[in-house]
Amino acid sequence: MNIDPWTYEKKARKRGFPLIAGIDEAGRGPLAGPVVSAAVILPSFFSVSGVTDSKKLSPKKRDDLYEKIYASAISVGIGIVGPLEIDRINILRASLLSMAMSVQNLSPPPEYLLIDGIFPILSGIPQEAIPRGDMLSVSIAAASIVAKVTRDRLMERYHLDYPQFDFYRHKGYPTRAHKAAIKKFGSCPIHRRSFRGVKENIC
Repeated sequence: MNIDPWTYEKKARKRGFPLIAGIDEAGRGPLAGPVVSAAVILPSFFSVSGVTDSKKLSPKKRDDLYEKIYASAISVGIGIVGPLEIDRINILRASLLSMAMSVQNLSPPPEYLLIDGIFPILSGIPQEAIPRGDMLSVSIAAASIVAKVTRDRLMERYHLDYPQFDFYRHKGYPTRAHKAAIKKFGSCPIHRRSFRGVKENIC
């Protein structure tokens, strides 16, 4: 049975909230780089097909949808929390902080939030946390694509500064090649020093 990807948005609109933001993050699992969140407010007439959980899309498809989302969205906000802050407050709190930042960067501001996951964020705006929301809400799916592409491009840029780690390939995730590079070269300034696989090789 097909699920209407606008179900949560329609419910919110019926409650009197026309400006609804979907929020998702990318980068909780990597050993290096920031966690990046996106908040996206889509118009009710948004009709771009193929918008779903970014992890289910090829890089080319994500890039294509990223451009279409930006071209069509009422507003897009980005929130970025770097590795130093991740180490200081932990990755869950950093992820929620980046989500809150992405909402603050929306203009116009949203009236209702649809958040991927089970945790609310620090905001006075009415909100709803939706487990597997990137599969159930088109707004959250759009946010997941924007967050993923934004973070991937940041990691490709970091590759120019730290080419020995091949960040352009694995985007900081704990692949075999990445872990081997950490053992060989030690950590670099964008590694998460509190993470297992990095803290044993800090230099």
